[in-house]
Amino acid sequence: MNKSIKALVVFLCFICMLIIVMSCKDDRPETTEILAISEIKEAPVKPKTKLSQEFKAYWYAGEAEITSYKLEQARYGELRDGTAVLVFVTEDFLPKAQVKADHYSESNTPVLKLNATKNFNTGIYPYSIMQSTFYPVANNAHALKVSASIQEWCGQVYTQINNRTDFEVMSHSYFQSEADQHFNIEKTWTENELWTKLRIDPKSLPTGEIDVVPSLEFIRLRHKDIKAYNAFASLDGGTYTITYPELNRTLKINFNLEFPYDISGWEETTKSGYGASAKTLTTKATKLESIKSAYWSKNSNVDESLRKTLKLQ
Repeated sequence: MNKSIKALVVFLCFICMLIIVMSCKDDRPETTEILAISEIKEAPVKPKTKLSQEFKAYWYAGEAEITSYKLEQARYGELRDGTAVLVFVTEDFLPKAQVKADHYSESNTPVLKLNATKNFNTGIYPYSIMQSTFYPVANNAHALKVSASIQEWCGQVYTQINNRTDFEVMSHSYFQSEADQHFNIEKTWTENELWTKLRIDPKSLPTGEIDVVPSLEFIRLRHKDIKAYNAFASLDGGTYTITYPELNRTLKINFNLEFPYDISGWEETTKSGYGASAKTLTTKATKLESIKSAYWSKNSNVDESLRKTLKLQ
């Protein structure tokens, strides 16, 4: 075989091998890296709740809604008389710093804030409880921040949950077993945010079997782990009920079916006390009065009359 024929044969063999390689390349499985990239998906964004003119007129009038309640609080196996107040107000929130904005900006997140307070005595010493929830009025995400503080003569505790990549939990307590804690948990429903979600659109409340972080007040008073617990939620007319089988606890929130869906009261049934002496008791809050007020400017002695209006004196 002369040189020209040999060269032609080599060239044809090369072309055949190239075709085979290219054919295999087209059909080869994707690498792990390629598969990983192809499987990356953006987290679905839930649609925003369309705010009605009625909502805007009520919540953006430069006033807060303040409602007082007669409180029967279960503590140490007995019911204690006291008062509770729910303060709902809209405000601008800084999404990164997660604090109230000093000035308006289009980058701020509008929230419906709830400051919920309780005051009652246990024998000689008083309890003061406050929980704050910052919930986006868009109603399409979890609360941006939830915090709670409890003060009594033995000491004080403070807990805060920030909604970032995960829920970032910070908790401080005077109890050795709780002390200072910093950790993350997966995002899920928080009981605190459901009170504000209700005020925006009660029909959007989650129902059925759900995982919920109980109210920070309950967790701290009962010294429970800060985590999600399995629960069952139901909406029946003007009553929203959450039952926690593991905690032997049921919460019922009663509200007006008509806008602005004001809360008329609530009941929380659970064990109170310790050990064999623990009793199943029901904490109850019954509405006294409700007003709209720019309370932050009502700080003169003459403004104390508003506390009488709210039946807090």
